[in-house]
Amino acid sequence: MSVSPPSSPPSGVPPLRPQPRASLLRSTLFVAILLATLFTAWSPSDLSLRDLRDQMTRWLTPRPLAPAPVITTPLPPLRIGIVAGHLGSDPGAVCVDENGQVTLTEQEVNLKIATLVQQALQTLGYQVELLQEFDTRLAGFRGAVLVSIHNDSCEYINDQATGFKVAAARDTRDLNRAERLTACLVDRYLRVTGLKYHPGSITPDMTDYHTFSEIDPNTVAAIIETGFLYLDREFLTRQTDRVAEGIVQGILCFINNESIEPTPFPK
Repeated sequence: MSVSPPSSPPSGVPPLRPQPRASLLRSTLFVAILLATLFTAWSPSDLSLRDLRDQMTRWLTPRPLAPAPVITTPLPPLRIGIVAGHLGSDPGAVCVDENGQVTLTEQEVNLKIATLVQQALQTLGYQVELLQEFDTRLAGFRGAVLVSIHNDSCEYINDQATGFKVAAARDTRDLNRAERLTACLVDRYLRVTGLKYHPGSITPDMTDYHTFSEIDPNTVAAIIETGFLYLDREFLTRQTDRVAEGIVQGILCFINNESIEPTPFPK
């Protein structure tokens, strides 16, 4: 008996290929685990097709990675130098009574003002160093600003010997910044204290002040005489907080580049 050859599949239809058993088994297992997880997540009373669909969408949708936290390094606080005039050296101007007894020294007044200035600026977050007149730390001192605090004579000069004066180094590396510091101190000190500006009594002892040549040339510095210990004594000793506040505001004016009124500078 003759056997007919098997018939060929219709033209254009690809022959069926058997699926690999391992691949089919993996797919079936994945679906089973997924369904088991879904049914475990809900109780029968809560299960609905919408809930099932939403939960599957959430699980199968890729979630964006949380952004890495931004780590910032805070800048170090600005460094400020405050010199208490004559501290550690000599008493400065000495005030005596009619019996020749010492009643007050310039050093005492300078130190009290300088300490208040230091405390106020430290409260605002600045790094402030309180320095003596010939402090070894003055050599090469680098900072945003340095101010030396002094006062004028205890002796009666005339009725015009009242008020304050400010000077910067004449040979400073940056004359514009030095003049701006001076202008800020003059403007703010005058506003806070009400004392008049007395530029006519600025001497070479101020403009050629020894500290100016000791510190780093890039440090902007000035010297202020906050008053005369004869006519301004009561204000300097009883309203010292206002004296200190005037200096603090002058320093902040310079550091923060605040606006100021034009101030004439002595030649």
